[in-house]
Amino acid sequence: MTQEPVPRRAKHLIDPTAPRKQTSPDDLARLERVQRTVMSVLVGTTIFHLSVGLVIAAVVIDDSERVAQVGLCLLGGAFGVVAIAAAFAIHRRALVSPWLLLGFVPTFVGLVVILG
Repeated sequence: MTQEPVPRRAKHLIDPTAPRKQTSPDDLARLERVQRTVMSVLVGTTIFHLSVGLVIAAVVIDDSERVAQVGLCLLGGAFGVVAIAAAFAIHRRALVSPWLLLGFVPTFVGLVVILG
C-alpha cells in the first residue's frame, strides 16, 4: 500500500492547524503609533490645504475688495492654526505650543502678496 503524499498548502493561505500568534503589547503600541501618525498627517494636510485655498482665493479677488482679501487671509491663518492643533490633539500633546505660529505662514504670505 502506497500512501499518497499530503498536498502542500500555499504559504499565503490560512492554515487551520497553525493558528496566528497572539499580538504582543509592543506590537499594539507600534500599530497605534503608526495609526496616529497617519491620521495626524491626513488631518493636518487636509485642513492646511483649506487654509492655503482661502489665501489663494484672497489673492484672486479684485483689489477693490481689500477688506475681503484681508479677511480671507486671516481665516486662512485661523484654519492653519487649527490644522496644527488637530495634529497635536491626535498625538495627545499640549495644544498650546510655539509650533502653532506655523499656521500663520499662509496668512503672512497672502498679506505680503496682497498688500505688497
